[in-house]
Amino acid sequence: MRSDSLWETTATNPPRQGAAPGPGGAAAAEPSGATPTGLPVSMKIVVAGGYAVGKTTLVGTISEIEPLTTEADITVESLGVDFAGPVQGQKTGTTVAMDFGRITLGADMVLYLFGTPGQERFRFLWDELAEGSIGAVVLADPRRLEGCFPSVDLVEQRGVPFVVAVNRFDGAPEYAAHEVREALDVDAPVVSCDVRRPRSVRDVLVVLAEHALSRALVPGRA
Repeated sequence: MRSDSLWETTATNPPRQGAAPGPGGAAAAEPSGATPTGLPVSMKIVVAGGYAVGKTTLVGTISEIEPLTTEADITVESLGVDFAGPVQGQKTGTTVAMDFGRITLGADMVLYLFGTPGQERFRFLWDELAEGSIGAVVLADPRRLEGCFPSVDLVEQRGVPFVVAVNRFDGAPEYAAHEVREALDVDAPVVSCDVRRPRSVRDVLVVLAEHALSRALVPGRA
């Protein structure tokens, strides 16, 4: 989707097995972080949150490829079942399985993003999508923070490191990080973001990576 690197690194393809010799006559070296097969190391992050908080937009904003989405039109059958809060009537589609995007962090590392459906009736998909993830972004709407309670419960129950990203909406109230943390009763980083802006999304993912790493370095904590 984009040629410029949001991570201020140069994304290059890892050398293939049997690559041509380099200038010194020896085959090009494998990237230091690559797997034994020469393929880049892959990491997985889940983007969760309530209905209509911007998960699909977040994945599409940061993904370097055209994101895979499973949007379906909202029909009359969803009336009384799905409530989009302040954007009710403006939202015409909804994710029914997942969103998928990719970010290349360098020749030896690729990050995959999996967005989850926001509706409670699709909760059974969460376990599959979260399997093997290094962390999760729980996206929240400041006008209806209670909408992310189910997602917070899921990540906490499974011990997945997570951050709460409060998406900015025009005219929405702004809360300090400690206020959101107290309202959700979580012990996790809280950041404000605009999912329409690539650098804002990047900053959220950086905070999540740092948080996941700090947890991994604490003895007895995964």
